[in-house]
Amino acid sequence: MKIEVAENAGFCFGVRRAISLALDAAREYGEVYTLGELIHNEIVVDRLDKKGVHAVDDLSMCRGRSVVLRSHGVPRKVEEQARKECRAVIDATCPFVKKIHDIAGSLPESAKLIVIGDGGHPEVKGIVGHAACRAFSCKDKAELESLFESGEIGSADKVAVVSQTTFDRSRFADLSEQVRERYGCVEIFDTVCDATAKRQESARGLARRAALMIVVGGRSSSNTRKLAEICGQYCKTVFVSCAAELPMQALKGLRSDSIIGITAGASTPADTIKEVHEKMNKEIINNNENEEDFASLLEQDQSFNRLYTGKRVKATVVSVSKKEAVVEVGAKQTGYITREELSNDPNAEVEDIVKPGDVIDAVVIKVDDSVGTAALSKKRVDAALGLEKLEAVKESGETIEGNVAQVVKGGVIVIYENTRVFIPASHTGVPRGGKLDDLKGKSVKFKIIEVSNERGGRVVGSIRQANREQRDAERAKFWETIEVGQKFEGEVRSIENYGVFVDIGPIDGLVHTADLTWNRVGHPKDIVKIGDKINVVVKSFDPEKKRVSLTAKDPEDNPWTKFTADYAVGDVIKATIVSITEFGAFAQIIPGVDGLIHISQISAERVADINTVLKVGQEVEVKIIDIDEEKNRVSLSIRALSESKPSESEE
Repeated sequence: MKIEVAENAGFCFGVRRAISLALDAAREYGEVYTLGELIHNEIVVDRLDKKGVHAVDDLSMCRGRSVVLRSHGVPRKVEEQARKECRAVIDATCPFVKKIHDIAGSLPESAKLIVIGDGGHPEVKGIVGHAACRAFSCKDKAELESLFESGEIGSADKVAVVSQTTFDRSRFADLSEQVRERYGCVEIFDTVCDATAKRQESARGLARRAALMIVVGGRSSSNTRKLAEICGQYCKTVFVSCAAELPMQALKGLRSDSIIGITAGASTPADTIKEVHEKMNKEIINNNENEEDFASLLEQDQSFNRLYTGKRVKATVVSVSKKEAVVEVGAKQTGYITREELSNDPNAEVEDIVKPGDVIDAVVIKVDDSVGTAALSKKRVDAALGLEKLEAVKESGETIEGNVAQVVKGGVIVIYENTRVFIPASHTGVPRGGKLDDLKGKSVKFKIIEVSNERGGRVVGSIRQANREQRDAERAKFWETIEVGQKFEGEVRSIENYGVFVDIGPIDGLVHTADLTWNRVGHPKDIVKIGDKINVVVKSFDPEKKRVSLTAKDPEDNPWTKFTADYAVGDVIKATIVSITEFGAFAQIIPGVDGLIHISQISAERVADINTVLKVGQEVEVKIIDIDEEKNRVSLSIRALSESKPSESEE
């Protein structure tokens, strides 16, 4: 016969977290008390009691003492009372249960909440006790029909539906769909824990193939009872709390090639599952009259390897959740790696790092035989390997690339080969007063400037050095390829009285004010602002002085070309006065082309003060009297118009 343990069996994240919090509290406060059993498993509760974690039935027994709110959660009023009366309150409520509390507490008072689950279960009582509106519980079709018939929920009411975390997902889907069909405004929250759903599915899959299923767990455990119900639909099933309760007569009548399946509830410790496996295996050996000593088999079996802190192991990923990965390490303990110990990247998700079936290197960081678990770390192994690689990178002077994962005091953290690299603020390239947060999540190139194996390893990098090296290379290439007439799209970096500096890549070039536009310019800031993108052309450059002169004038837009094509000497036109000097006034003919009206050409009479005759912005009629195409100058005359008009006597 073959014995198989279901893929997802035993402690879940919430249970392991609750036990860890309770034991830590007992070490800190000496003794702590839980309102009811911390988890529904008699063996674990007994172990916890011996370690100073005692279960009590009433809050009055905890006044002035330290109390642990168990993984199932408690009603809001009980929690508030505990915080008033107890010395300390340690909240070990499963995070997935907490999520349901938040949903229930956020509902409007006028709404109605239906909790699909066992109304007598402490988790359901806690959910109902957190509801901001009226709440009801139903565990099956009969109870749901009874609620419908009671008239407690009106057809116009807003209805919310949640589930006990350990409820069967397929049954929840059926019952919640009945609620949707009954009422018009229904919001359904699938709050069945993913770990529970996976555990049920793996148990169901194994039961379909097995001749006998053994379900291990506490008698009062709701999720374990549901596992027994599911398995019982497919094959003969027995429910035991420990190996001592195994009914060996159940083996009688099974074929020699039968599969015996083992699954366990979320509150069942790994060593209990292992004991059941061992006893079943021993019984099969005895039944087959195998004379080989069972103890020697255990010694040969790799599953009984001894784990200790610091041991490096090969771990096979069994399952993943948002918080952790459960792994098989070839020992009686169940291994788990929290998200924080999987990767140095705080933004990485568990499912992005590992998948079921992956074989990874890990190191043991804590063994807890009282609950049959071992905590491991993948990132510490990766970091050790990463240090070796980064030492080689430092020696070679290579520039490498990684993502900025965190902004910390004094700098940022970049992840490279699963190793944390600290980059001081002065080496980030961010100017003083700038925001380091702008780098978070970005991929950056950097160089390694320090690698130390002390205190677990420290690596320091520099983005600034990598940037400087890259800029030097780009500048060298720039001076090799630059030529007069070359075009760039640049960004205005600064504005001066005499022009603007434009970033054209490795360097900044100068565009003098007169080269900004064909039109008349008062100050460069009237034409551009910092950050503007403008097209420029190289006028000249000096590699030795590292200077480039640019122009933003496009030859195709030269207004002088348009002027000479459309105007000639003798034309009478309208022009606008744009400036007045001591010797005359300048008038704009077209944008970019001005003509000079000399003081002698303003009037036939002597003009002492031009400002008494002309004003800036005034439109005047003038005659073109000269065009100097070499110097791009135009002479205009108002006087010529009056002289060309006939006198009254001539008329």
